[in-house]
Amino acid sequence: MTLDGLGLSPATAVRIADGSVRAVPSPAALDRAHDSWETARRLALTGRVYGRSTGVGANRGESVPSGGGADHGRRLLRSHAGAIGGELPAREVRAMLVIRANQLLAGGAGLNPAVITALCAALDSGAYPVVNEFGSVGTGDIAALAQMGLALAGEHPWRGGTPPAPLPLDNNDALALISSNALTLGQAALALAELRTLVLATEVVAALSHLAVDGSYEPYAEPVHAPRAGLPAHGVAARMRTLLGAPARPHPPLGRIQDPYGFRCLPQIHGPAHAAADALGAAIATEVNTATENPLISPPDQAAYHHGGFYLAGLALALDHFRLALTQTARLSTSRLAALNEPAFTRLRPFLAAGEAASSGVMILEYAAGAALGDLRAFSAPASLGHTVLSRGVEEQASFASLAARQTLRAAGAFRLVVGCELVAAVRALRLRGLRPAPGLASRDAFELACGALPDNPADRPLTDDVTTAAALLDAFAPPA
Repeated sequence: MTLDGLGLSPATAVRIADGSVRAVPSPAALDRAHDSWETARRLALTGRVYGRSTGVGANRGESVPSGGGADHGRRLLRSHAGAIGGELPAREVRAMLVIRANQLLAGGAGLNPAVITALCAALDSGAYPVVNEFGSVGTGDIAALAQMGLALAGEHPWRGGTPPAPLPLDNNDALALISSNALTLGQAALALAELRTLVLATEVVAALSHLAVDGSYEPYAEPVHAPRAGLPAHGVAARMRTLLGAPARPHPPLGRIQDPYGFRCLPQIHGPAHAAADALGAAIATEVNTATENPLISPPDQAAYHHGGFYLAGLALALDHFRLALTQTARLSTSRLAALNEPAFTRLRPFLAAGEAASSGVMILEYAAGAALGDLRAFSAPASLGHTVLSRGVEEQASFASLAARQTLRAAGAFRLVVGCELVAAVRALRLRGLRPAPGLASRDAFELACGALPDNPADRPLTDDVTTAAALLDAFAPPA
């Protein structure tokens, strides 16, 4: 993938972070970055430019001593490389590297282009700097990126492959390097990719549950959704008809009147989740292809613009909205799980039990799914409601987009477990009833895959391993991107 600062998608950033695609900088974009670097150096020599000829934060009024530029830049990196908490996993740090490289190629940072080639070399070799979890409040991932800067300078450890040769960084490189939200954006892109897949997989699981309870096709009928043509809910209804092998106009009515909401309202609840995912994807795509460094170096104007473009209010709100929508879809999964435990819907014993009287079957799955849903609900608390005042009052707001991204990553694990519980119950119900989706349907493929992985043993026994296996299968249920 050629990085040019203009066309990196969140999905491609994830593929590079996972090592399935190489990142190569565009020569034209490197030239643009070089022009920005030269412009920044001239401006710093002839005027006051934040972070280059001045201090940062509340020290913005302090001038950098003449002749001490290189020392100032290195001190800035050392003082800001104070992230705390556990080490982040490789793919999160690699996502940060690719997004930062692409942002720098947009040409507004005024940074030595050698940094860009070094970042791409690290991605190629599998090397990544040690980065700790906490240090950002959504106004720039300066602590994490300062750790990256010190690693590039040879003063901070790397993990993985062979690191790039140490780079000399001076005052014209330090702030320009760390003035970004690349870690937050990388984590948001990773969370979006996983959760998009899981929402689509949940619709496949819902189709299996629908078959197990003899659900009605009417909630997905085209006349019901035609007024919302072009909206995500309309697409969800069409997808459910395809998964179920249902006609667009099921008439005369078949099955029960008024199924539970877990079946009847699925398009209305999944539709907003897809819309929220689209909005989040658009927000990420904008930021990873935008020069948001402060100050912004503009070679055509020969100017440095001091601004607040690093403030990620829009991303924080998009992440919060997405998690709230996800929680609604997960709650719907627990509703379907309750229906699968009910003899009135399955024509089976309570809790899909087998064997001796009063067997508990999959009763515990409702409790387990409810507990995981509790975590998901907690992760869905709006991070954008956070507030802090920093740097002697100069920075009196914060978006907390960084927290929103971490919460969204964590939400994926809880969401996966909730739907895994439903899948275990749906497969058991279909087996006990001797039912399976019609050949040629994607839901049939998913059912066969699940049957091959899940034990066919309805006796009372621990279901921990079943849910773990089912949760891992979900990635294979979604259609290819």
